[in-house]
Formats: sequence, structure tokens, C-alpha cells
Amino acid sequence: MASCVDKLDGNNYSYWKLCIEAYLQGQDLWDLIFGNESVIPEDTPHNVELWRKWKIKCGKALFALRASTSKEYIELVREEKSLKHVWETLERLFTQKNTIRLQFLENNLAGMTQGNLSISEYFLKIKPLCAEIS
Repeated sequence: MASCVDKLDGNNYSYWKLCIEAYLQGQDLWDLIFGNESVIPEDTPHNVELWRKWKIKCGKALFALRASTSKEYIELVREEKSLKHVWETLERLFTQKNTIRLQFLENNLAGMTQGNLSISEYFLKIKPLCAEIS
């Protein structure tokens, strides 16, 4: 799975979303986000088997999302147990032009160094950030 989808790194959300959505649909896990399985079943004595199956499917889907997301963004959704909430949080972060996102981008830009990259490699690294900030 992880080798099939590029990790979400802050500059590739649209492509990542397209790939991970296709993966989740192919694994019959998409309903956990936008279908009838997006609501967590009650953990009651008569619902034990349904809850167990949902928990297993949710674990698989959460693994796929977490394995395809870089560490810095995983921290933002680490505590989420609902796949729908993880998806919505990442979507909100990368699609809204809000001050938190802007601050995050500016911090990334300020922390970038050329190191041993050539000028063109460094430019290609900072160009997407500058474009999104503007």
C-alpha cells in the first residue's frame, strides 16, 4: 500500500487524495468515510460482531491513511478514531485558505535551507510553497 501512494507531504494533496480515495474504494473501505459505515456502531452485547467487523475495517483504512501521510501531518490527526474525522481534518487543512495553514506554510518556508541542493533543486523545493502562500 505505502509504495503505491505518494506520502501526503503538504504539496501534493490533490494527487494524494485522488490516489488514496481510489485505494480505499478498491479495498471496499470508502463507505467508512462517506457511506453507511461512517457512523461507529454501538458497542453493545447484541452488536458485538458488527462492531468488531467495523473496527477491523476501520483499522485497515486508518493504517492506509496514516501510512500515506508524512509525520508532520499525522501529528494533527493522531488522536482521531473516526476515519471520517481524519479525512475531514486533512481536507480542511489542505483546501481552506486559513491563517493556520498560512502560518504552517510560512514556517516551512522559513525553515528550509539549501544545504547541498543546487540552486535549481532548491528553487523547485520552495516554489510550490511560495505559490500556495501567495
